[in-house]
Amino acid sequence: MDTRNLFETRTTYRLLRLEYGLGLIVTAAAFIDHISEVRWIPAIILFAYIDVIGYLPGLITYHRTPGRHVPKVYYVLYNTMHSLAVQGLVVLAWIWWLGFEWALLVVPLHLFGDRALLGNFLKPFAVSFEPKAHPAYTGLRQALETSSKATGEHRQPEVAA
Repeated sequence: MDTRNLFETRTTYRLLRLEYGLGLIVTAAAFIDHISEVRWIPAIILFAYIDVIGYLPGLITYHRTPGRHVPKVYYVLYNTMHSLAVQGLVVLAWIWWLGFEWALLVVPLHLFGDRALLGNFLKPFAVSFEPKAHPAYTGLRQALETSSKATGEHRQPEVAA
């Protein structure tokens, strides 16, 4: 929400997803507009490798480990592979070595789709690898909602007269 409150309310979370949704729409439109120029083997590999390296190992570990404990290395893999900065560097390296091609649009399609459609963002170590409400966050959210309803305030700044 801000630099002092590093959490999202339902509304700000939906607004973030909406912003990534716009990126998804723009990227999808460019991809569709040039679909006849897409090399499909690189497109499939570029789309899939993000989850093959960054998500599937953690998911398998999550389901195979008693107590669903996932070591931090899987969070790091997920966050690295799902980082717009890292994938931007991958795309730039591809362009530098092999030249631009429309198949590269599947990288932002994947990342924007994860965020906009699935609501998946980077994973903090303090939460479950697979989405599960953390009791501390649930309590905080309920307290904030109760406080806001009880006071009728939405924490808007006051204007001095």
